[in-house]
Amino acid sequence: MGKWGTVRVLRDRNAGLYLSGVVVSGFGTSAMWLVAGVWVKSLTGSDSLAALTAFAMWAPVLAGPALGALADRLPRRPLLVAVNLLMAALLPLLLLLDSADRVWLLFAVLLAYGICGTLHDAAESALVAQAVDARLLGDLGGLRLAAGEGMKLLAPLVGAGLFARFGGASVALLDAVTFALAAGIFVRVRAGGTAAERGPAGGGFAAGARQLWGSPVLRPLVLAGGAVMFLAGLNGAAVYAVADGVLGRAPAYVGLLYAVQGAGSVLAGLAAGPLLRRLPGRVFAAAGTGLFALGAGVRAVPYDAVVLAGSAAIGVGLPCVLIAALTAVQREVPDAVLGRAAATANTVLFVPNAVALALGAGLVAFMDVRVLLPLLAVAGLAVATPLLVARRPHPAARTPEGPVSPARR
Repeated sequence: MGKWGTVRVLRDRNAGLYLSGVVVSGFGTSAMWLVAGVWVKSLTGSDSLAALTAFAMWAPVLAGPALGALADRLPRRPLLVAVNLLMAALLPLLLLLDSADRVWLLFAVLLAYGICGTLHDAAESALVAQAVDARLLGDLGGLRLAAGEGMKLLAPLVGAGLFARFGGASVALLDAVTFALAAGIFVRVRAGGTAAERGPAGGGFAAGARQLWGSPVLRPLVLAGGAVMFLAGLNGAAVYAVADGVLGRAPAYVGLLYAVQGAGSVLAGLAAGPLLRRLPGRVFAAAGTGLFALGAGVRAVPYDAVVLAGSAAIGVGLPCVLIAALTAVQREVPDAVLGRAAATANTVLFVPNAVALALGAGLVAFMDVRVLLPLLAVAGLAVATPLLVARRPHPAARTPEGPVSPARR
């Protein structure tokens, strides 16, 4: 892995602080993500309202370009600190949630959660691109994903235990504390420049989209990522049908499938940096897409070992296209519009996943999963192919808003 591996990232002051903030806030977020739906279900008895908790947190991603424009117009480090402190202040309001009549309060807080999260991601991506050595961005992106997936394996268990023992308010308070701690960590990051130094954030909300669409490097990666995440949503919607219809297992078996997939994602995150130094981004993304496709396809085979191997392959493959796309955005886009470009990329990448989860829930009701999953595999391989045959852009190519910053090459 050489000197630019994990140790090098952790020795970088800004990278280490950034990862610490991600781990701390990610722990609280993962715990709250699970408990929000359980809390609503326990108060109202409604499965529909419980499902809407996830939608409330996801919906603001649709406003990514607008929120990204705000991240381009404000100092990014203070903005990161402010949104963390805002959530630390809002979450204790859930101490008032003690009956079905007050469930609206949880939805209001979750909507604010989603808005702050989208704004946070845009400012974070742009800040990190300036505060961290460009050669570390691939490693840092992989480690960030590995840390996030690790929190998803651990935090829900802690959240479920706290909810069972002390109720939902205890998890809300835990999450508030993690936001406050993250704010304290981010305030120590040495930012790469002020809003005035970045120059005018002109071009409106669509400037980020023009950056993505006009770049021969970014366009294929982001579009492929959105397509893969759509297929991943369909695959996720079929997971209970795999456990029941393919393997004849109880619904609780899905937990094992998710755990194996999460472990694969942690592995992918740790390996991403070294691989991105050896492979072009589009090849790395294509390899991950192909691995995801094969993993989804073999989950139609009625053997536990094969399905578990497929889940691991999905866990390894899916992050590759995301890391490749988001790292390329940080490297290729001029700083003045990087917040909008990053937020727009997140919208293109993650909204299809939410749409496909809803579509897939209906699709598995009338299509045999043993037919659906092989079709997803074929579609995934079709997405990977153009990435392999795409021509390498000329080094002197310019984006619509100007040349790539030399500091991020």
